[in-house]
Amino acid sequence: MNRTYSMRSNRVPTQAEIQNPPPPRATAVSKNKFFGGGSLSTHLRSKTAGAVGPELARKLNSLIKLERGVEKSWELVVNEKRDAASQLSVWGESADDDISDISDKLGVLIYELAELDDQFIDKYDQYRLTLKSIRNLEASVQPSRDRKQKIADQIAHLRYKSPESTKIAVLEQELVRAEAESLVAEAQLSNITREKLKAGFFYLFDAYKELAEKNALIAGYGKALLELLDVNPVVPGEQRPQYDGYDASRQIIMDCEQALDAWTLDSAVVQPTLSMHYGPEDVYASDGEYEEEGEEEEGEEEEANEEEPEQ
Repeated sequence: MNRTYSMRSNRVPTQAEIQNPPPPRATAVSKNKFFGGGSLSTHLRSKTAGAVGPELARKLNSLIKLERGVEKSWELVVNEKRDAASQLSVWGESADDDISDISDKLGVLIYELAELDDQFIDKYDQYRLTLKSIRNLEASVQPSRDRKQKIADQIAHLRYKSPESTKIAVLEQELVRAEAESLVAEAQLSNITREKLKAGFFYLFDAYKELAEKNALIAGYGKALLELLDVNPVVPGEQRPQYDGYDASRQIIMDCEQALDAWTLDSAVVQPTLSMHYGPEDVYASDGEYEEEGEEEEGEEEEANEEEPEQ
């Protein structure tokens, strides 16, 4: 939150802002259709990003590139939201006292929404980095697959052209070694992919959850600010009562700041409600276990039927 809880020029800069002043913002966007963020070259790079590199890693590489585009969109939203917060305060500065004060405080809340989005981007990048670790592992496994396939192709070629060649036995031994090496690499890929996939999406969904709940908190305090507005109509020539909500509006902003600081994942309000519970013991139960459970249920039903008294 802003230290003086205001978006206007009298806001006291923080110590970090004094030591490291932010760079000036760009005032113009490049209109070059061939170069720049929205240019043809950028579009082509994004479309062909997954077509290079080891074949095994191409699909995930395409996803990582797309997620980078999502991050850039978030960054654009953050900047636009900050500008909107400042402009809202500028607009209300010359208005009546109540509109001036409340528009300024609403600008503070909207600016805080932008700050939350900025923090979300950092956590989103952590998710992307986890995907990159899977991609890099896939790329490292590709050479062992290619080597094994190359040896197998050589053996097939020799058996067709020179069935009596002594090289076949040598190549078969190389193929056994290559298959052993590939088996180890594939096992590592399988294990680490599951671990990283789970961790990466945990990062992502925790970030979404924090962003959503903190947005909901700010929205609630924003509506509390709006209750300070006098919306009763006045007739021409009538004066509105003098606005005296400065202390209340400031307290609302302070309460919002405290609520955001106190929020944790453990205190999240929204919790999922699942219609069925599936744990590892349910998902990976063998067919035999399900058959045994079904036989036990049938046996219980038969016993119950036998115990029923005859009419």
